[in-house]
Amino acid sequence: MTRIRPRGLRGAPVLLTLLALTAGCADPSRDPRAADSAAASPSATAKGFCPPPEDTLASPSPCISYGWDQRVAENHAYREAQPITAGQRQEARPRATALAAALQRLAAKGTTLDGLRTAAAEALGLEARQIEVQGDFLAPLHDVLVGGGEGRVCVNGAVDVEGHATAEVVGRTVEGTCLPGLGGH
Repeated sequence: MTRIRPRGLRGAPVLLTLLALTAGCADPSRDPRAADSAAASPSATAKGFCPPPEDTLASPSPCISYGWDQRVAENHAYREAQPITAGQRQEARPRATALAAALQRLAAKGTTLDGLRTAAAEALGLEARQIEVQGDFLAPLHDVLVGGGEGRVCVNGAVDVEGHATAEVVGRTVEGTCLPGLGGH
């Protein structure tokens, strides 16, 4: 035999369940612990960073002291080079000389990205895919950075806007690249 329920009672179990679940929720302002924590700290508002010392309009208030230069340094820490030994630097110096010479040859005539990577790879004894490039590599070659290396040791070369090439031996960046990241500010 089929039993027929009135329509109005079908949602009653769901409604009762919801009421039971929300009955335990209380107004947070009535929590006795809220008064204790407010008494422990002089102000319940969040504190921000202290204004820079040159800001004369800043109102004195408790704040988090944090120097701007320190914030910038921490923000750009990924660009820092890892330390390398004097022996590692000395061992890679001939590759730096070879990279500077290759970049100087290409500076006057220009090259393609593939040509630049190939020339740098030959100078450094690496494969072209291991070469990092930043800048303008069209004719004439200028304002470009090229880098590559193995392990912690990198050889980075540059051609400035006047077409002069240089190269140096450096440690790989904390981020794991030879060339420092471009950043975003």
